[in-house]
Amino acid sequence: MEVINGLLQGFAVALTPINLWWCFVGVFLGTVVGILPGLGPPATIAMLLPLTFQMNPTSAIIMLAGIYYGAKYGGSTTSILLNVPGESASVVTCFDGYQMARKGRAGAALGIAAIASFIAGTFGVVMLMLVAPPLARMALSFSSPEYFALMSLGLAMVVLLAGKSMTKALLAMLVGLWIAGMGTDLFSATSRFTFGNMELLDGIDFVVVAIGVFALGEVLGNMEKREEGQMLPVPKGLRNLLPTMEELKACRFAFVNGSVIGFLIGVLPGAGSTIASFISYGVEKAVSKHPEKFGTGVPEGVAAPEGANNSETGGALVPMLTLGIPGSGTTAILLAAFVLWGLKPGPLMIQDNPTLFWGLVASMYIGNVMLLVLNLPLVPLFAQVLKLPVYALYPVIFGISIVGVYSVSGSLFDVWMLTVFGLLGYAIRKLDYPAAPLILGLVLGDSMERALRQSLMMSQGDPAILISRPISAVMLFLAVAILIVPLFRKANAWRIRAIEEQL
Repeated sequence: MEVINGLLQGFAVALTPINLWWCFVGVFLGTVVGILPGLGPPATIAMLLPLTFQMNPTSAIIMLAGIYYGAKYGGSTTSILLNVPGESASVVTCFDGYQMARKGRAGAALGIAAIASFIAGTFGVVMLMLVAPPLARMALSFSSPEYFALMSLGLAMVVLLAGKSMTKALLAMLVGLWIAGMGTDLFSATSRFTFGNMELLDGIDFVVVAIGVFALGEVLGNMEKREEGQMLPVPKGLRNLLPTMEELKACRFAFVNGSVIGFLIGVLPGAGSTIASFISYGVEKAVSKHPEKFGTGVPEGVAAPEGANNSETGGALVPMLTLGIPGSGTTAILLAAFVLWGLKPGPLMIQDNPTLFWGLVASMYIGNVMLLVLNLPLVPLFAQVLKLPVYALYPVIFGISIVGVYSVSGSLFDVWMLTVFGLLGYAIRKLDYPAAPLILGLVLGDSMERALRQSLMMSQGDPAILISRPISAVMLFLAVAILIVPLFRKANAWRIRAIEEQL
């Protein structure tokens, strides 16, 4: 009953004209962002974040969340028509989506992707609505030691964001923690890592780092090399975008598979939609009666990963909203947006800000319907975005980024820092360092330090308080285990290799 009342309250908020408008703007921009290869949701949200400071927080969050899950829809368009994923999670869609397009079934592939996204996206929102409140109530018993352990567990999830090298991910995370520590110590009022520069006493604004690392770093990297491909024609007319009944029947289990796997993977901080789409595709292929046909253009090969990709969004918002733990670069930026508006995602989020939480949930229902409408009849129109020349697009991104950063504080120093972090973002991509762990360290660093020092104050300096409380001890154990297990695996691989060389 509590959930139903909350949802009704949410729809009352989301259905106001202003929130409906910003929901539409968010999902529309998200679709365009998803279509443009190389420009993902983290970069877009970071770039637009300063523009939302004059907005109502609820409207702003609705718009930014719309960009997040809207990009999931748009990413399939380039995968199917161009064989170039609009975002990393759409890589798997290329396997069968592009092959369907080559067979003249581009319209059906786009239609299946849109339907799978709608079903799975709606499922993700339903599960977010059902799971988030009881999880938040459980977390209300947390004190400073539990929060420190929780943040440690969140940082340990960097292993799942590591990509090819855990060492590089850990180094990126340490850089994020270092940046978070810059400025004036809240407890002792001493300066840290300011290098005698008065401008750094207040620390470095998250907006500057996010826009620099994600938006400018992404653009600089894409300017160096741009993937080209031959775009297949887009069928015109709604009838040509609808799959046949046989194709829908073949996808019925794939819709369920993608929805469930996507949400479960999304709840795990750090796992991400790319992992969810690969796992869902693998499961669908494993249970299929004709696994040999996967990769040749089967509709299930489009439905499963696209479903997982979209359902993951609802799952990823669960730990972010109820525990304050972002599991990806995008949710880290969304978390920072909440903090910048004076809101604190965590156990008290639903209790203290029910209007915002339920308004966001309701807007995601509405946004998914908007996206279904947009991504069926308007796909041919959206596909024209692919013809936009980069020499026109990238200067606009640079201009919006600079204006956005300057508008936050009116400081030219922040513009110079934007340049520094833009070059840093380019460098970490060039050297194949992941950007998400850096942002994760930056977002969680301050909260983690505060929780640790408050814990030590509670115990008069005795660190044993962190392991004397059961919940805290379990989470710290899990954090250590997550970090150590890959090291054991690597050591075992080295041992096996050494034995083989001796033989």
